[in-house]
Amino acid sequence: MDEMRQFREAAVTWAAGGVGAPAAAAAAQGLAAGMGLRTVVLVEGISDLAALEALAARRGRDLDEEGISVLPLGGATNIGRFLDLFGGGGLDAAPAGLCDAAEERYFRRGLERAGLGAGLTRTAMERLGFFVCDADLEDELIRSLGTAAVEQVVDAEGDLRSLRTFQKQPAQQGRTAEKQLQRFMGTTSGRKAHYAHALIDALDPTRIPRPLDRLLAHV
Repeated sequence: MDEMRQFREAAVTWAAGGVGAPAAAAAAQGLAAGMGLRTVVLVEGISDLAALEALAARRGRDLDEEGISVLPLGGATNIGRFLDLFGGGGLDAAPAGLCDAAEERYFRRGLERAGLGAGLTRTAMERLGFFVCDADLEDELIRSLGTAAVEQVVDAEGDLRSLRTFQKQPAQQGRTAEKQLQRFMGTTSGRKAHYAHALIDALDPTRIPRPLDRLLAHV
């Protein structure tokens, strides 16, 4: 829905601070109230948003209609700014989230500084609704599908020739097929998000990566 897109834009401006923050805060709070916003899922980037929306759709869920906003942070180091939006006088919505293993420390510190726990383990983070991908979203999806099935998806999307050319590059020699596919998905703007959706659609329902499965179950 258009209101959810507007909410995301206002929340990003609000979290960034600066002269536009007060107006953005008022806009975000008004939109949240009008939509019945109840949960905001904080993710690192657009590909996480694409994967969660695709998985929700496969399960017959419309996150917007349920009052759940998936909000890309533009990088894990920004989580503290966004968690501040849920403090006193902020948004009346519960936070949840998803991050890569390499960025887990930023999410943990952000949650602790927001007063949501101390000495948080990964299990404790999950109880709060925050889940970690090993090593990242693309790695989770590639492992769940297997390289042969991923290449079938790449072929169906018309990118197999580009993949084969990429795999012949000197920098890719000696890398596993999984690592080549993971890197390939980050070589063009928008490709990660495109394949996040495509790979979710290709997954067997019993092979959904645990962090995505548990996060959607939580919200």
